[in-house]
Amino acid sequence: MSDTPISEMSFEAAMRELEQVVGQLESGNVELEKSIALYERGAELKKRCEDKLKEAEEKVAAITLDGDGNPKGLTPVEGM
Repeated sequence: MSDTPISEMSFEAAMRELEQVVGQLESGNVELEKSIALYERGAELKKRCEDKLKEAEEKVAAITLDGDGNPKGLTPVEGM
């Protein structure tokens, strides 16, 4: 697992680690206490991925088009 705080991870890094966590949990070869810790970390990683995806969706939604349908810039998104 990474030493990078989850709050500083990119989407890709969080997703890779989440896949590792799921793999370990699915293996069934993890002690109960470690399983609980892995599950908690997985939940935090999942939230980070969801937050980063929401951020990206908001940025895409903010792209404005000109009369010909070509991107002409960004409009501010509320709450950003």
